[in-house]
Amino acid sequence: MSEISFAGRVAIVTGAGGGLGKAHALELARRGAKVVINDLGGDITGANGGTAMADDVVAEIRAAGGEAVANYDSVATPEGGRGIVETALDAFGRVDILVNNAGNIRNAPFTDLSPESVESLLAVHVKGAFNVTQPAFEVMRDNGYGRIVFTSSAAGLFGSIQQANYAAAKGAVFGLANVVALEGKPHGILVNTILPAANSRMQADMNPEQFVGMPTTPAHGEPEMITAMVAYLASEQNTATRELYSIARGRYARVFMGVAPGWHVAHDEPVATADDVAAHIDRIRDLEGYAVPESMVAEFALVP
Repeated sequence: MSEISFAGRVAIVTGAGGGLGKAHALELARRGAKVVINDLGGDITGANGGTAMADDVVAEIRAAGGEAVANYDSVATPEGGRGIVETALDAFGRVDILVNNAGNIRNAPFTDLSPESVESLLAVHVKGAFNVTQPAFEVMRDNGYGRIVFTSSAAGLFGSIQQANYAAAKGAVFGLANVVALEGKPHGILVNTILPAANSRMQADMNPEQFVGMPTTPAHGEPEMITAMVAYLASEQNTATRELYSIARGRYARVFMGVAPGWHVAHDEPVATADDVAAHIDRIRDLEGYAVPESMVAEFALVP
């Protein structure tokens, strides 16, 4: 297989001023992409913004011989999302790749979470991904080509203490990505989602109590470990869509949501009762023979 190249491609990376986003942007640029560096320049809560972080990444890319422009719009508004895409069109004339990486974090025990700390994460992670993806999707659809990478989290799929707001937001991102993938496939737009675990400002804010008992030997937490998968998913070599990948502690693995055969009540049988469910609960819970549906309709088709 030839080396992955993004020559002639234009990429948008949100939250690209530091951490994972910066690593993604630098690698895409190193491999030939023209990159829009979107970042507000704030801390992990999303506050105290500025232009320096995005500008510094642009300068680094240009110093290495690449092409990049900065954008400081907020992903949290429809106007900001469209402004990010317009920056790419004004500077480079097209959009081929979108990496939805922008995020914020405000951890607290469930009962201590304020409405503002919930809304702020939904605004950036969920609405932000929607606001940038919608105008980018339109451009990709018209061009008949696109690669979109969404950033979800194992917290959103498996849970993580003191991160109810973050988990809710990241779970919603996964649902959004699945629908964009289904609607994008006929137009040559491939959409996949990652569950990254890496050394970052957000990772440093995690509650250490939940990691008690885990191996203490060094594990791969470099942002570049995540970037390797992102760059592949953003490339022409990738032909998969609507898939989910975990990158954690040096392991790359596909994650999936499946449905077990379960217990079926035939159409000519009486409506089930709670007692019927109790009588068949072992069969309902049995995972053997599971399937991985390609859509909601495909899941319904599994029922006899």
